[in-house]
Amino acid sequence: MSEKRVLLLAGDFVEDYEIMVPFQTLLTVGVSVDAVCPEKTAGDQIRTAIHDFEGDQTYSEKPGHNFTLNADFAAVSVDDYDGLLIPGGRAPEYLRLNGDVLNLVRAFDSAGKPIAAICHGLQILSAAGILKDRTCTAYPACGPEITLAGGTYQEIAIDGAHVDGNLVSAPAWPAHPAFCREFLKLLGVL
Repeated sequence: MSEKRVLLLAGDFVEDYEIMVPFQTLLTVGVSVDAVCPEKTAGDQIRTAIHDFEGDQTYSEKPGHNFTLNADFAAVSVDDYDGLLIPGGRAPEYLRLNGDVLNLVRAFDSAGKPIAAICHGLQILSAAGILKDRTCTAYPACGPEITLAGGTYQEIAIDGAHVDGNLVSAPAWPAHPAFCREFLKLLGVL
């Protein structure tokens, strides 16, 4: 079997665990991962944020680590990848305003390639218009966006993952074992 390649789409204040854990998990099983951010190149860093569930009405946010990108967004071609990974955090709220990001997501979906989005990553999929008549999950605060985009929001346990065709989604980082496992299945690695 040839090596699989995944494109990881991120930006400043991506959720720390949601970029670090899937990135390292994919590398561990031999999947090549190109981490990119619009307007940044290989070697540039993005800042991350740690979201935690501490009994408040919503998650708390703390500074995370710096994450070094290893590829250039401007050089990305869908044909070079077997799948797309979109972590959550605050980055998706502004990445979804970038037309190149939305076109990239649409191209992955049109090609039927696996797309994994977790937490607020579904904001990008909603803005790209690929959720119509599909069922997915996300951080609960993103549920209305999924519905407004014509999709069906599936409320599941915070450590679960949901698969609909080429799309795997999860509510937040506690779902990493299920989320990564389902993405690896879609990629044909497991």
